[in-house]
Amino acid sequence: MSAVSPAEARRATLWGATTLLNWATLALFTQWAGPVPPFLLTALCFGLAGGLALLVFLARGEKRALAEAFRQPPAGWLLGVGGLFGYHLCYFIAQQNAPAASAGLISYLWPLLIVILAGWLLPGERLKGIHLLGGACGFAGAALLVGPDGLDWAGEYTFGYLAALVAAFIWSGYSVASRLLARIPTAAVAWNCLGAAGLALLCHLAWEPRGWPDGANLWAILALGLGPVGSAFFTWDLGMKRGRVRLLGLLAYATPLLSTLVLVAADLAEPSASLWVAALLICSGALVGSGSLRRRRPVDEAGEATP
Repeated sequence: MSAVSPAEARRATLWGATTLLNWATLALFTQWAGPVPPFLLTALCFGLAGGLALLVFLARGEKRALAEAFRQPPAGWLLGVGGLFGYHLCYFIAQQNAPAASAGLISYLWPLLIVILAGWLLPGERLKGIHLLGGACGFAGAALLVGPDGLDWAGEYTFGYLAALVAAFIWSGYSVASRLLARIPTAAVAWNCLGAAGLALLCHLAWEPRGWPDGANLWAILALGLGPVGSAFFTWDLGMKRGRVRLLGLLAYATPLLSTLVLVAADLAEPSASLWVAALLICSGALVGSGSLRRRRPVDEAGEATP
């Protein structure tokens, strides 16, 4: 991986942070999309995202970049297609076999796992107690969004909970491993989206009812394909490959909170006192874990504070 200047790392981190705002609309647009079978919805969203991305690259005269991206090594195809498709497969299984809020919380272990995996696996990164403290604080805030009943791992929802846990490991592994494959251009995400769309379509044809479902909203599906299940993957890929991985992982704790606030604004969820406590814990966890509350230190070429 080529060296990343501090300025480039900051820009990439900002682009990666926009992904979190994008993903905050995922639950809202999914609700508005209506009763679309999950694999069909995944195929439509990834197909739209990949197809539009190809058109954008071609319009910008980057045909050669697309050709080079298509020739990415097998590890790139496996990580890209497998990560995008595998996460959504496990996520939808979890949502269908466990309470939505509980399954969502477990799947949102991935920000904490990013912080831990980055410290273990990425060159030049170190896992410190302050990162674990910030991650634990942020996860405690996210846990408040589930409610007082907690999780019943021994009950009828065990399969759904395990699927959500696998989803968390898939997405955190995908995100951190993207940094190890930073030489692969972001244009490859377009091909990966099309590959994931193809797999999702096969699953739809094999296991879901055919035909267009009654009550489906095409405009909401378009919004998903353009936003949280589309452009978000390109900005996240840039952030993971060139930005501050641990900081983005900690900031990701804001996503379930922002998603809840969006649902409240759309009258699809009720505000509560625990929501504001969760906001305090999540923001505090991001600040503590990122090191923003400590004395500023010099940064290395990847934009990370030096010891």
